[in-house]
Amino acid sequence: MEGASYQRFPTVKIRELKDDYCKFELHSTDASLANALRRVMIAEVPTVAIDLVEIEVNSSVLNDEFIAHRLGLIPLTSDRAMSMRFSRDCDACDGDGQCEFCSVEFHLRAKCINDQTLDVTSKDLYSSDHTVVPVDFSDSGSGIENSEQRGIIIVKLRRGQELRLRAIARKGIGKDHAKWSPAATVTFMYEPDIHINEDMMDTLTLEEKQGWVDSSPTKVFDIDAATQQVVVVDPEAYAYDDEVIKKAEAMGKPGLVEIYAKEDSFIFTVESTGAIKASQLVLNAIDILKQKLDAVRLSEDTVEADEQFGELGAHMRGG
Repeated sequence: MEGASYQRFPTVKIRELKDDYCKFELHSTDASLANALRRVMIAEVPTVAIDLVEIEVNSSVLNDEFIAHRLGLIPLTSDRAMSMRFSRDCDACDGDGQCEFCSVEFHLRAKCINDQTLDVTSKDLYSSDHTVVPVDFSDSGSGIENSEQRGIIIVKLRRGQELRLRAIARKGIGKDHAKWSPAATVTFMYEPDIHINEDMMDTLTLEEKQGWVDSSPTKVFDIDAATQQVVVVDPEAYAYDDEVIKKAEAMGKPGLVEIYAKEDSFIFTVESTGAIKASQLVLNAIDILKQKLDAVRLSEDTVEADEQFGELGAHMRGG
């Protein structure tokens, strides 16, 4: 219909928020936007990761390439990644990728001098920028020293073995390499809408109700001990497997329950690698998605100008 507006006004409701975990509801939109947001969080939110390694001395059992690969996968705090330049676009170093605007330098020097095995970890990496350091997974409130509190193990050294290297960390996105992805997991599901036919349910015996409840692989339904009624205890546990619907049909009770997916409501679960906080990951993804939509709108305006003005429109744009 000409002149009709398809504009929507999505809303977000936060359910749970931690530094590395976020769960929220997204309403009043469709699957295309929800999936676009998910893909941007995984592949297009920039972080900082080690991209170049110059090894001076390596007498460990691991070869240079193996160590370089392990270094690249260590998550680095990337709060300033959005303001950094991509090394390929940096005019301060002519794309060399080794200046303060597009890179961060790390050094590692470790040598085992006794008979006890020396663990070389991410905490042995020394950064030239205090805002970009290996992510610390330790629990400061715990007084127990465990392997996570010692950092991510890079290599183990025995007596006389040594490792010295210099590394350059650069800005990048997960689309180029997984080491730049800030997301460990990003998932979304349709919010289920479950309706039980109470009149039909009342015709079942307690044993039949229990059998029907138990047919669900996940704990979606239960029986109220006081009223003996079947109730929905956790609708989000429903995996859209249709097992309870099949069970109802096998019992000769089709229509006992109706389950629909709300096509405009989604439940997101976001887990961060620690490079940036989960909340910041979502906000950065929204900003990047807005930039992409602005670029699409600009390209459409450009096409319309070319169609309207022909060569004059191209000349006005410098084409």
